[in-house]
Amino acid sequence: MSKTAAVIKGDGVGPELVDAMLDVVNSAGTDVEFITCEAGESWWKQHGGNSLIPDETWEVIENSDACFKGPTTTPGGAGSPKSVAVSIRQKYNLYANVRPIKTFPNTNPPLGDVDFVCVREGTEGMYIGEEIKLTDDVYIAIRKITRTASRNIARFSFEEAKRRNYEAVVAIHKSNILKQTCGTFVEEVNYVGEQYPDIEVWEYHIDNIAQQLIKNPQLFNNKILLSTNLFMDVISEECSALVGSIGLIYSANIGDNYAMFEPAHGSAPKYAGKDKVNPVATVLAGAWMLDYLGEEKQAAAIFEATEKVISEGKHVTYDLGGNAKLSEMTGEIIKYIEEF
Repeated sequence: MSKTAAVIKGDGVGPELVDAMLDVVNSAGTDVEFITCEAGESWWKQHGGNSLIPDETWEVIENSDACFKGPTTTPGGAGSPKSVAVSIRQKYNLYANVRPIKTFPNTNPPLGDVDFVCVREGTEGMYIGEEIKLTDDVYIAIRKITRTASRNIARFSFEEAKRRNYEAVVAIHKSNILKQTCGTFVEEVNYVGEQYPDIEVWEYHIDNIAQQLIKNPQLFNNKILLSTNLFMDVISEECSALVGSIGLIYSANIGDNYAMFEPAHGSAPKYAGKDKVNPVATVLAGAWMLDYLGEEKQAAAIFEATEKVISEGKHVTYDLGGNAKLSEMTGEIIKYIEEF
């Protein structure tokens, strides 16, 4: 019986990127059935309501084996709905947001080659979206940290380090200031770490690691960088610059029973419909989803073809120093897949 995947095309450049991803995975010979559905700011502006995700889409997600989400726009301002990604992460307890940070060949990384993985707790922290107006002058935001979620993400990180044969998990926090929330998080990381004696635990304060990632990024090669929701949201964005373009950063949101895959970048509305942006993050997120759904061979072919196109440098988009269109780079990836 074939697997099914809910596919949210999203906003801005999302639809054209997701179409490119579907063309690539279909060229690899997938048996996954893709069911497209709506979500995001564009849908919400037409229909309103307190969610960016319609009920019909929730039903598709509920009955699928995985979800793919293209870039979506999250409206700002008081009273606007929470993001599509946050809503899905919280509903299905997709507590591990995972972003591999690895230099591609022939891309001239700004600070040298890097190869590590950012792991972000995806369900709580500042992203619960609880803010309170105390007076006309005072507003507070609640940062929710639980031992359960901290232990879940710590265990995932050590297991991922073990699977990749990495030497350390780097716990990023600010427990000298946030003594209870960050203190609890780092306690749980160290507690779980005791069960993995072959993997070291390194501790860094958030401000220090932001500096070290610029000063000496290779220090973190072959390690898992782990932090709470907002801290790792910021740090993983910094890390994306180390490979030269966030257009290369693919990500997964993984729970015990479900997963959602997405490019790490935003919806870039100013480029919508211009056939301009880098398809790699979206394509490789799709390949990762195939791997999750049991199609390891097809996923490997997509990764190999994509890396070959990037390393040749002849048909790459503007952010990689080339002048190829989105569709041209996608076509070149498909050409190599069909040759394998």
